[in-house]
Amino acid sequence: MHQTPQSPPIRVALVEDDVNFQNALMEAIQEAPDMALQGVADTRARGLQMLKQMPIDVLLVDLGLPDGSGIDVIRAAHTLQPGCNIMVSTTFGDETHVMQSLEAGAAGYLLKDSEPQRMVQEIRSMHAGGSPISPLIARKILTRFLDDGARAATPEAQPTPSKTRAALSQREREVLEFITKGFTSDEIAGLIEVSRHTVLTFVRRIYAKLEVNSRAEAIFEARNQGLLGD
Repeated sequence: MHQTPQSPPIRVALVEDDVNFQNALMEAIQEAPDMALQGVADTRARGLQMLKQMPIDVLLVDLGLPDGSGIDVIRAAHTLQPGCNIMVSTTFGDETHVMQSLEAGAAGYLLKDSEPQRMVQEIRSMHAGGSPISPLIARKILTRFLDDGARAATPEAQPTPSKTRAALSQREREVLEFITKGFTSDEIAGLIEVSRHTVLTFVRRIYAKLEVNSRAEAIFEARNQGLLGD
């Protein structure tokens, strides 16, 4: 199937040092008719350099790189290419790595137990505005969310927010307010006069800063932190 002018290929880049996994993923991406492999880096340093050289729509990042943490690459991508969708692909499934990645700007988190073709499907999902999360990781996030809610509901809980208030920009606060009122991404785009893609980028940033993965969680956490008006 040929690409139409309205559907340019998804520009994908990898930061991955596992040669076997890297090669399998590269092959799957190159065979996908709707994707273009922009670049591949096998170290933190090369990943940071790659971000300065080419536009990227979806970036897949491994966390355990030979010269440092992939979280540094996530932070740099979030700053240098704010429209880039960042997905972690790693063997690290602990809560610390998960939360650090989301806080740094990742909007997806997959463990390396997925087949390359499944990864390609998740790349499409992320580019369309989704936030692919491995079931095990989703369970950990949900468990933390429920635990935090239970602690907040206990009589001993303090009325003040239990966590540092998320540093949302004025535009992110505006989008968050619209989310709480039930507006869709398309409706928000029309209200603030930006593209739907830009709205989805704001939503991913909000989720990352609030450490959540859904609208319901975002609303709960925003209220918990006192970010919303009455």
